[in-house]
Amino acid sequence: MNGIRLFRQESCRLLRSRSARLVILLTVLSPLAGLTFYHPATADTMLSLYLANPALAGGTAAGILFGVLTILELSRTDNTRADVLTDAVITPGSMAVIRLPALLTAALVSLGLTMLVWFPVTRIQTGSVFDTTDYILAYLLFMGLALPLSVLAAASAYHFTRRTDLSLILFAAFAALSLTVWADDWQLCWLNPCVWALSDDFSNFRIFRSVAYMRLTWLTALAGIWALSLLCIRRYGKGLFGSLARSVRRIYRPAVVFVLLGCSVTAYAAQPVVDHSNPDETAMTFWELPLLEEVICSGYTAYLYPDTSSGSLTGSAVYRFRNTSGRSQTVSFGINPGYSVSSVRANGEEVSFAVGDYEENNEAMLDVTLPAEEEVELVVEYGGFPQQNRILSTMQGSLEISREYLCLENATLAPRLLNVTSDSGQIPVTVEITLPDHMTVIPFGTAEAEIVEKHDDGTATWRYENAGSGSGSAGILYAGDYICRDMKAGGITVHFYYGRKHQSVMEEADAEKAVASVIDYCTEHYGPLSFAGNGSLKLIQSRVTGGGYATDGASLLDEADFTAASLGDDSKGAIPGEVMIHELVHQWWGLANMFDPAEENGLWSAEGLTVYTTYRIVKDLYGKDYAEKHYVDQWKKTVEDYYLNFYVRNPEYLEALPEEQQLAISNSLSSVRQYNEMPLKILKAEELAGGEEAMDQILSDLFCRDLDPAYPYLTYQNFLDACGLTEEDLNLA
Repeated sequence: MNGIRLFRQESCRLLRSRSARLVILLTVLSPLAGLTFYHPATADTMLSLYLANPALAGGTAAGILFGVLTILELSRTDNTRADVLTDAVITPGSMAVIRLPALLTAALVSLGLTMLVWFPVTRIQTGSVFDTTDYILAYLLFMGLALPLSVLAAASAYHFTRRTDLSLILFAAFAALSLTVWADDWQLCWLNPCVWALSDDFSNFRIFRSVAYMRLTWLTALAGIWALSLLCIRRYGKGLFGSLARSVRRIYRPAVVFVLLGCSVTAYAAQPVVDHSNPDETAMTFWELPLLEEVICSGYTAYLYPDTSSGSLTGSAVYRFRNTSGRSQTVSFGINPGYSVSSVRANGEEVSFAVGDYEENNEAMLDVTLPAEEEVELVVEYGGFPQQNRILSTMQGSLEISREYLCLENATLAPRLLNVTSDSGQIPVTVEITLPDHMTVIPFGTAEAEIVEKHDDGTATWRYENAGSGSGSAGILYAGDYICRDMKAGGITVHFYYGRKHQSVMEEADAEKAVASVIDYCTEHYGPLSFAGNGSLKLIQSRVTGGGYATDGASLLDEADFTAASLGDDSKGAIPGEVMIHELVHQWWGLANMFDPAEENGLWSAEGLTVYTTYRIVKDLYGKDYAEKHYVDQWKKTVEDYYLNFYVRNPEYLEALPEEQQLAISNSLSSVRQYNEMPLKILKAEELAGGEEAMDQILSDLFCRDLDPAYPYLTYQNFLDACGLTEEDLNLA
């Protein structure tokens, strides 16, 4: 019987069945779960909230639905004993081969309908940051590929067991593993991939590549298991093993199984995305290497050629050494584990080198034999796809190389010297990087990059010189499709960089005014930022990373803090401009003055002082009545409701709830305490301490205090002591 005709008939029958139509309808509706209660992507970017979460929820729900449908369809003829008739017309194995593409066709129809229905919804919800490519890739990878994986897994379970109930149990257990035990392993969570955020302003290709690699690895694995289960379909009245023994007589059948399973195991073991660093983040083996006292590095130059289409990098680094030992020496470098070294030449001659298997803190060790000559120019050529630290495997995306965004850090830029330094302890570094000419290069620090050459192919070469750090690291480099706004504020020059796609959001929030207001106010009342190096500060909006950091001359602003969703958070301010002020105040309270992360869910955190400072700035800008109405009155109302909360008054009932519900309620209550109760306590402390000027002096003294390197955090007790108060003095009830 013609296989194509059978496939067409089976597909039409399946699409006309009530069960399949119900599954298709539920699949189209499944992204609703991502907008309501299922939020695997935790960042507050618009694409995380309105694209990643619906697509991930759709993939999880639709995958389970199609797994159940597959088992019900495969067991239909067996349960009604119609298999006696169908087996006389076509062999069970052939029928299984026909049913698989029919089920996959139904899955494809479901995916197509879902994407058509949700396209306008997602476009409206995400607004100006909507990107068609991101939309298509998110639904194809996060949702689409979950369906064939579920169909293959469910079909395999039924072929092995030939029992509906047992097949459903096996499939449910397999799905549950992905949702629970394997949820934090990016390679094993086959149903719900690890996607914590999608960027609104910059590229998401790295996270898409990671999910695609995981999906394809599982696709070959489950295809191999399905092919094996096909050999176990009962034939000639024999059982599982008898049918298997009969089916393997044709050697190509088991060969296909071994090839598919072998490919999946190889892909799993050789994944190029995440490194194999020592999971102990305190390990310092590379830093503890003894310095070569008779070898000095006078500086080096790195030439970088990122491939923005593949996300990889090719580079060469030229090091200048002085070897006074009179003998060959082994110089060690730290290099990103994703890079391979193609050649190492000393004064034009090839020299031996080796890259070790041990990895630590996202670096592998490159050992190079330096010749006995006194003056040596060492050229290291390297390249590849930069791997991310395994510690961040569930938060991938930061080491992006694309036409919209680039971030290269330390040994990902160029091999980092481990056991050689310079006479001064700092090694001068020159970096030249060639990128598409619409991208702006921003060294993270005081260095300034400039274009030295433009090319006919639409690229430009940028160059900058770094003052150098202890080990001669090239530091951190950002590049992207940025807009730069220069302004004077707080006695310094501020260079404010943000993504071009974010321009309308920043203009609506009046970002430039907010930056100037915050820097002027906080500098005058608390003191200048310690990292505003030599009168200049770069404020750089990064791709969503989970937080910001600072160094001399530069500070990073996490994209997630400036999305439309974040700027509309009324707990941080009444209007987007005030939320912008709130996030910038964190440069003082949270970045320049850190708070103990072990207590981040308690009453005392960076948020209390930040909300209070935002209130004071808004009071200066818009007057006392406006600030009282939109801040103090809101705090009081929220805190009054908080004190009346059932679980606050009866904490023993909260402890009796399931852990997941406890966490959700506790997080909600913690947010109220940090954003409302703590600012009210600070306002009361201001009154008890003698007014606004007295509180300004107290906060200025705390901001400028000498830090204890062993515990550099600003504590609640520090604040109380500075005010001359106790916790009881600030009780609001």
